[in-house]
Amino acid sequence: MTIPSMGEFLLPCLRLLAGEARNARACLPSLQREFGLTGEEMAEMLKSGTRTRVFDRADWAIFHLLKAGLVDRPARGVMVASDEGRAWLAARKPLDWRIIRSLPSHQAAMAKAAQKSGESEPSPRPAPADLPGETPEDVIDRAHREIESALADGILQRLYAINPVRFERLILELLAKMGYGAGNFGSHHMTRASGDGGIDGIIHEDALGLDAVYIQAKRYAPEIKVGRPAIQQFIGSLTGEGATKGVFVTTSTFSADARAYLGKVQHRVVLIDGAHLARLMIRHGVGVRDRLTYVIRSVDEDYFADPEG
Repeated sequence: MTIPSMGEFLLPCLRLLAGEARNARACLPSLQREFGLTGEEMAEMLKSGTRTRVFDRADWAIFHLLKAGLVDRPARGVMVASDEGRAWLAARKPLDWRIIRSLPSHQAAMAKAAQKSGESEPSPRPAPADLPGETPEDVIDRAHREIESALADGILQRLYAINPVRFERLILELLAKMGYGAGNFGSHHMTRASGDGGIDGIIHEDALGLDAVYIQAKRYAPEIKVGRPAIQQFIGSLTGEGATKGVFVTTSTFSADARAYLGKVQHRVVLIDGAHLARLMIRHGVGVRDRLTYVIRSVDEDYFADPEG
């Protein structure tokens, strides 16, 4: 399932802080049970790598409960439901992002925080009224995904237009950046432009060249799918070379029949379509450059932990 938003964590966190939980981390086991979250979902990290997404949203939910006066902080690192919060729970009132940011106490606290920081608007910036609450990290993650999606589209448009031989060399360069051939571009080579028997390049997985991976690179328009016959031809080329490993890369996509065919052969072949190729190029810095880098900081909980318990 999708990890609940910060707004969806508001009411459960308030209930838990009215019980035995005293911080966001203590809320996590109960939140996992209540929302049926898997271990993988609980372990999902933010792009910054500083904290899990579930913890981040629970922590920000408690922050906004505190600003709304529904939670008190009687001691460092200790959060408890306030009298107002307990009254809210006793009245069985609903609570979501739209409701909490409409409360005068929350608005006043956010305005005060904005004034202290010299901003004209409350900070963190409220989400639009028709959206559930987003943490600042959620906003950054969403913006990053949108930017990366646009970047991937831009890369693909350029790949459609480059020379086929240049495209083959780009694939070898990418695989070198990914660590094949110990990341040494000199341990890779392209085959001749014609009469290559369906093989466009070869990379060696070890320094002595004892284990080779064969490459097929097809620069196709997006509407042209790579079908089963092309994969069969590639497998035949591998067999002819006495090879067992291959990578077939295209700027378009693979048909379902082509992908299914790989399950019937003993060769280990990886298929990389255009969307996957663009993401790999972004991840490994091929054909892209850094323009602006942000450092996301969060509170170091270990620093503020009480060594005496």
